[in-house]
Amino acid sequence: MSRWATGADRVSSMITAGELERVAASQENAERLLAEAGRHLRSARLLAGEDLAGAYDLLYAAARKAMAAALAVQGLRATSRGGHLAIQEAVTAQLGVTGSIVRPFGRLRRTRNDADYPRMDSPELTADDIGDDLPKAEAIVDAMTRLIPHLQPW
Repeated sequence: MSRWATGADRVSSMITAGELERVAASQENAERLLAEAGRHLRSARLLAGEDLAGAYDLLYAAARKAMAAALAVQGLRATSRGGHLAIQEAVTAQLGVTGSIVRPFGRLRRTRNDADYPRMDSPELTADDIGDDLPKAEAIVDAMTRLIPHLQPW
């Protein structure tokens, strides 16, 4: 198998811009991240009735770690310059037209940020936020789990 072609130009430009960096490709790291993502989803379900912000942090982290796992198996990692947004952009670029599965991550990221660093006009999290977004995080984790076997080192 050769390098994943879809989105290769965008990923290359992100590497050049310092938003992504090349690291040793690691199936082991990808598996660890996916396992953590699964635990985070289970924990988010358990916390949803008691700790909305904690549950939301966990569902967000699950989606982020699953996408980071897809990058890890390719030997790519977001830098502090690129951050969580670079993870989303790199995975979305590589998924092309099927990238809609990770599109909700942007809203998850903004909602989590508003909950963790609220402004006066930031709405408080509700049980509906968890109910709406937990399935989206689960879909991202599932999609990355299915994608990873098809990816090769960059």
